[in-house]
Amino acid sequence: MIQIKDLHKTFGKVPVLKELNLTIKDSGIFAILGPNGSGKTTLIKSILGMVVPDKGEILIDGKSTKGQWEHRQKINYLPQIANFPSNLSVIEVIEMIKNIRNSKTRDGDLVELFKLQPFLNKKLANLSGGTRQKVNIILTFMFDDPILILDEPTTGLDPLSLIHLKSLIKEAKEKGKTILITSHIMQFVEEISDEIVFLLDGKIYFKGSVKLLKETYNEQDLEHAIAALLNVQYD
Repeated sequence: MIQIKDLHKTFGKVPVLKELNLTIKDSGIFAILGPNGSGKTTLIKSILGMVVPDKGEILIDGKSTKGQWEHRQKINYLPQIANFPSNLSVIEVIEMIKNIRNSKTRDGDLVELFKLQPFLNKKLANLSGGTRQKVNIILTFMFDDPILILDEPTTGLDPLSLIHLKSLIKEAKEKGKTILITSHIMQFVEEISDEIVFLLDGKIYFKGSVKLLKETYNEQDLEHAIAALLNVQYD
């Protein structure tokens, strides 16, 4: 379980997270949504330990992450933009991450699933954006850790690869893992998420199921429900 208590973060004079409190239970798919500048990325990087909050506490399985690094071993992270050295080949990157983590992996199955065998010896610089995203997905899902954080995971994926991604996410949920997702693709979020956390100006304005959000704003789909939520807040 991830517990976030009274989290504050300011960059310069701009407050990004304000009195943020959130509990994310084990097992499930949680979408963290909000417009640009709402605090999504800062929240994710705070959980990862890449951003140090000004105030507040983050606990994973009841243990504070402050000043610690061990909790990162429980997290697999797919960044929106992964910056690996472009002169490395796909297989070199996979082997490098395997050596760093020194954990059992399932990279062979994932390479086959995403049909990446022809690209294993190609340099990352020579790959299309969609193919690089498949590599990033393999690096994220090849370890069997309890928490997955996926930042815009659908970027550049073709329809078949998107189907495979959704299957991997659902499989992870069935194993009892906790999956945090950010995405601007509302159809994807609506299809796959158990719960929505909606951020605006560094605060949580909604937490609950997709069904509850649609019922709250009397809308038939998630996209229009979020538009209605924003209209209410900005009026």
